[in-house]
Amino acid sequence: MSCARPTAPGAQLPPRAMAALLALLVLLGWPAATSAVTGDSLLNVCMDAKHHKTEPGPEGQLYGQCVLWKDNACCTANTSLEAHQDQSYLYNFNWDHCGAMPEKCKRHFIQDTCLYECSPNLGPWIDQADSSWRKERIRDVPLCQEDCEQWWEDCQDAVTCKVNWHKGWNWTTGTNQCPKGAMCQRFKFVFPTAAALCEQIWSGSYRYTSHHRGSGRCIQMWFDPAQGNPNVAVAQYYARGSAPPNSFFSILLFLLPLTLLALL
Repeated sequence: MSCARPTAPGAQLPPRAMAALLALLVLLGWPAATSAVTGDSLLNVCMDAKHHKTEPGPEGQLYGQCVLWKDNACCTANTSLEAHQDQSYLYNFNWDHCGAMPEKCKRHFIQDTCLYECSPNLGPWIDQADSSWRKERIRDVPLCQEDCEQWWEDCQDAVTCKVNWHKGWNWTTGTNQCPKGAMCQRFKFVFPTAAALCEQIWSGSYRYTSHHRGSGRCIQMWFDPAQGNPNVAVAQYYARGSAPPNSFFSILLFLLPLTLLALL
């Protein structure tokens, strides 16, 4: 009867092969670990901006259209109330700069404000800002096709004098006025498509997509809170599913053959 102990896998490999095997395992495992750590840091966060809370949390008294985020919000109740004012203290911005904005149009801008101020699910699209009133902003948030299309449909006959509402206004009165020489025109002439409206009005904060509501691939400005917040899954998809930089993959592809040769 043999008393020899079973040999552990890899125990008889030469030192160089063992080192190469360990290196191979590290190379294969590191991208997933790095992606998970990086991805999780983009979830359930508030951006560093003018009225945002430091951390998201329940806000049972959110007002009006912002109530969708009451279970977990980056905005306070007072911010949600001001988001519904025609000219609130939040940014002193006047929706009616070219005459009264129709209510069916204004509700989209209120919802846009609620999403921006209250959502804790915009982490994958937070970027550095170059303005004095906020350190971070959002860029290229993928909006669902229906949300952009309905926004444009309800606002096509509203009137404005500017394409990009982030800059270029006359602020001499303390609120935004059309710059000298700017002509007030209907939205459908200023923004000829739904994509133009969503992508240009806030200097690239949003991106028009062909994804539909409920697809898990686009952020919904509108949802039924009784059914849960669909944007949680969308943020997870983009945060954890984003590929590591191409430069890393290039190095990995270069090293893998060398590591495999060392195992021979």
